[in-house]
Amino acid sequence: MPAQPMRRRFTVKEYRRMGKAGILAADERVELIEGEIIQMPPIGGQHAARVNRVSRLFHRTVGDASIISVQNPVQLSDRSEPVPDLMLLRPRDDFYETHPTARDVLLLVEVSDTTLAYDKGVKLQLYAREGIPEVWILDLPHRVLHVHREPAAAGYQTRLTLGHGDRFSPLAFPNLELAVEDIVG
Repeated sequence: MPAQPMRRRFTVKEYRRMGKAGILAADERVELIEGEIIQMPPIGGQHAARVNRVSRLFHRTVGDASIISVQNPVQLSDRSEPVPDLMLLRPRDDFYETHPTARDVLLLVEVSDTTLAYDKGVKLQLYAREGIPEVWILDLPHRVLHVHREPAAAGYQTRLTLGHGDRFSPLAFPNLELAVEDIVG
């Protein structure tokens, strides 16, 4: 019986070696998801502005209570190392000289315009399965914030869609009340 072609999946270790060897350019927007190298679209102006807005908001409100990580990788498994737009990480003296893992993440934020379906599907499922406690997806086309909490293997058990006029608090900072318009703009 003839052999069937098979998809070759990579480990995080192999993926990183590709970067060091120059196979993947340092400025190339790629992520490793379930062993596959995914090329992400360029960051547009609206996307960049919202990442800056959320980063500034957290610098002002959370301060030293967490490390604010902007567009840096998180190693979720031996085969997945996505690069979310923003994460609030548990404070650590070395500021994560080695990439954080799911247990280090307090909150993860994806700003989505062209990648909305991918972020709400593939990536959200991955984040839930790996136990990220809270994920926000800032939906630029619809100007709403999707809040996902209580991760489980089947996905997030709590899902909220918040819009203009809504106020809420991140799970990790229950005394911090935020307005959706402070995030969405």
